[in-house]
Amino acid sequence: MCSLGQLGRVARGLTPAAKLQMEQELSFRKLVESSECPEQLKYDFNKNGELKHLDTNEPFVFNYYKNAHERNHKRYQILGHLITRYVYELLERVCKLQKVNIPTDASEDEPRSFFFMSEKALTNSTSLIVLLQDRGVFRAGQWGQKTIIHEGLDQGTQLPFIKVALQCYGGVIVLNPNDNFIDLKIEEEWLSLSIKEESSSVKSSWWIPKRCSSSPEEHTIYVWDHFISKSAAKNVAFIAHGYGGLVFINLLMQRTWEVMSKVYSVAFIDSMHHTLHQARDNPQVQEWIQKHCREWITNSKPLDRPTGCLVKVDCPTVSAGTEKYILAPSSALQAIFKYLKSMLKAKNAIAFSRSPIITRSSTNKKNGNT
Repeated sequence: MCSLGQLGRVARGLTPAAKLQMEQELSFRKLVESSECPEQLKYDFNKNGELKHLDTNEPFVFNYYKNAHERNHKRYQILGHLITRYVYELLERVCKLQKVNIPTDASEDEPRSFFFMSEKALTNSTSLIVLLQDRGVFRAGQWGQKTIIHEGLDQGTQLPFIKVALQCYGGVIVLNPNDNFIDLKIEEEWLSLSIKEESSSVKSSWWIPKRCSSSPEEHTIYVWDHFISKSAAKNVAFIAHGYGGLVFINLLMQRTWEVMSKVYSVAFIDSMHHTLHQARDNPQVQEWIQKHCREWITNSKPLDRPTGCLVKVDCPTVSAGTEKYILAPSSALQAIFKYLKSMLKAKNAIAFSRSPIITRSSTNKKNGNT
């Protein structure tokens, strides 16, 4: 476990994701060139992890075609799709995470979802960090696709959080709660900018729900039941952003005693959870939330400054150090891990104080000696 000083150095000295990609011979540009629109998407991530135009070095521009919103939107969707594939590669090849398909009993031809975890996430007996993202079109490893496009990889992906978790904790699990359906549109059509003239109206797609992952709530409960709850980790912490906070409270209500005994702390970021509504009349759950959770919210106050909480049964709230929702996770990173560190230290101190002190006399009595 990192000390607070080491944690600060790890958080401040994060290697930019784009620099890591070069070390691992990864290239976002190669993915773009594999699509049918390399000229329309002449972008790549620079050494600072920022998406820039190859010729002008300008940030991404949505309106590439004049008076053609549908084609511009399709181009934006293709960019998002390529970013998703690229982040998956970063998770596996840079962070060395393992892709785990679910459900585990799925047949070969059945649509499956997946999540990522570090190699020893289930066998390490110390600590485990679980990342639970907001809802949207983005997938595992991303806090927000729009953030990646306009702010950069280090602000919009979960890579900096994963790096701290791997260096300072036992392991990490990256959930994929938004991967709920499979679209039967073929890949070639998806990666093509061609728009048929007869498709002036929105074309209906064939969507098939993925068993055990048809919603963020179902996905999270399945991973909890089959992986997290069975892990050797004695100390599990969640970091939940936006709708992910609501999903965690749903898990807490569905698996109350399991979660309360295995999870030592939760860091919410601009969470959409509602303690009074979700916890209903369960005072034990409400008390657990108050004692084991903290929320970082977008606010004009300096980072970690208390903002006050209007709901007494909810957890304490502090400033994320930014007023921009899309930057809240990256802005609060160091404060979040310092909080988790202090919560784990407090838990261990309580456990130590309750453990019996072994003395020579007690040992003799146990062995039957006088």
